Amino acid sequence: MLDYNKRLKEHSQRLRKGMTDVEKMLWSRIRDKQMKGHQFYRQKPIGNFIVDFYCSSAHLVLELDGGQHYTEDGKVKDSRRDEFMRNIGLRVLRFSDREVFENIEGVIEKIWENI
Repeated sequence: MLDYNKRLKEHSQRLRKGMTDVEKMLWSRIRDKQMKGHQFYRQKPIGNFIVDFYCSSAHLVLELDGGQHYTEDGKVKDSRRDEFMRNIGLRVLRFSDREVFENIEGVIEKIWENI
């Protein structure tokens, strides 16, 4: 089991209740063990971060990037987050919101290949 900052629990619960349209779209395709029988969790606290989606059996984190991720500050934060995840043995796949909306099948295929 991965350690996480317990103070993030309530915030992660709020994020699950207020999912974005793109998160809902992807969640509908990966929930209920639809991906080769692997369970995904949404808005999962890991360390001092909350990741969009996490699959423990595949050691895989999925991140959906909206506009704020493409600012200089956003790129730095994402780089730190990705490095932390890699250092604890997790792989990170990032998709833009636009990519999910315009090519959900391609996104699903990429996830499928990485499980």
